[in-house]
Amino acid sequence: MTILVDRQTVLFVDDDEKLRQANAQTLELAGIEVRPLAGAEEALASIAADFEGVIVSDIRMPRMDGLQLFARIREVDPEIPVILITGHADVPTAVAALRDGAFDFLTKPFAADHLVGSVRRALETRRLVIENRRLRAAVAEDSGESPLIGDSPAMERLRETILQIAMADIDVLVEGETGSGKELVAAMLHRQGPRRGRPFVAVNCGALPEALAEAELFGHESGALGPGRLSRTGRVEASNHGTLFLDEVDSMAMPVQAKLLRVLEEREVMPIGADTPRMVNLRVIAASKSDLHSAVEADRFREDLYYRLNVVRLRIPPLRERRQDVPQLFAHFVDDALKQIGRSSFRMNDNIRRRLVEHDWPGNVRELKNFAFSAVLGMGNAAEAAPSEPSPPLPARVERFEASLIRDALEATAGDIRMTVEKLGIPRKTLYDKLSRYGIVPDQFRTRSRGSQC
Repeated sequence: MTILVDRQTVLFVDDDEKLRQANAQTLELAGIEVRPLAGAEEALASIAADFEGVIVSDIRMPRMDGLQLFARIREVDPEIPVILITGHADVPTAVAALRDGAFDFLTKPFAADHLVGSVRRALETRRLVIENRRLRAAVAEDSGESPLIGDSPAMERLRETILQIAMADIDVLVEGETGSGKELVAAMLHRQGPRRGRPFVAVNCGALPEALAEAELFGHESGALGPGRLSRTGRVEASNHGTLFLDEVDSMAMPVQAKLLRVLEEREVMPIGADTPRMVNLRVIAASKSDLHSAVEADRFREDLYYRLNVVRLRIPPLRERRQDVPQLFAHFVDDALKQIGRSSFRMNDNIRRRLVEHDWPGNVRELKNFAFSAVLGMGNAAEAAPSEPSPPLPARVERFEASLIRDALEATAGDIRMTVEKLGIPRKTLYDKLSRYGIVPDQFRTRSRGSQC
């Protein structure tokens, strides 16, 4: 049976009981978690590829020696740091092991501070390895179907920032207009952070009636809200060891805000009718559709709660500030709609092109998604869905659609680059890059415009 050890633990392996216990005590006095083991077999049974600690092992041991243990650990994960303890006669052997990837070796007798220093360096190295692996896994997980679609500079910065703060495991305030994707950002922070796999509890504060909000968030004891009412675990306690997402926190009633402040400051929750508070270990991500600082100035939100929530603030740009992402988003939603409806193709029309270019999308990504589904269904003023040849891959459709939008904008502006840049909402350099990529010549639109005026 494999017994996995807690994170950032040192496995100290030595068959000499007195030396083993003395060195374990040295590490414990330095504040380092240590588990003393008498043999290499126990160490192997305690690790896996996600083991976050390090191994310190004597070389000379019965049955399986330290070098054999080192070789077996490399088979599990070659990046687990292994520190070897050697006698003077074993120094050449330890040096060879160092060339093969051992982290360090200590020659007996060694000073306590040498052991502690080497172990601390090894733990920090292992911590960075594990953190980088998690970041790479998060990038790989979200690179295919990332909910934050778009190549605009604003979205690239947002994705980079999410990666940077996800592993920090700190509270975050997310601000963005309705439909901009606040819950998706919260879910990415949870999924890419150390609490992934633990509960992600979402609460829409705007949908909670004030009379029920306290019981819903903090829970209550049996009979506290009337005879016969059973006890209930609140949403805060349900997110213990995970992430609590408070959507529309700007809609929370002031009395509830005061109790939420205690949860954030003390990391404890007091259910209604309880005698003692209950400790909770959680990450809080709050989202607001309005500027919380303005709500503080208008006395609609507690100032102390605002500063407690605002450890790190993320702003999601509205769609009108990143118009260059509209074609890619629209193509993605069209693809989703075709799969759901069971169709293989979709045909664009001028009404759709015009709306995508000219509309401000006050409902942001949610509104654009609804429009894409309506267009595929041929509803309202959107395009009639017409059968055609099987559609090309999504990237090709995105490029084709993007090129058509650029041509339409050049047509509308008579080839004027400055006006086209303003109409499309993209930098001038980006426009020139796309003109070159799609083989579009602005002069053709200027000639066409002059000829039509004659």
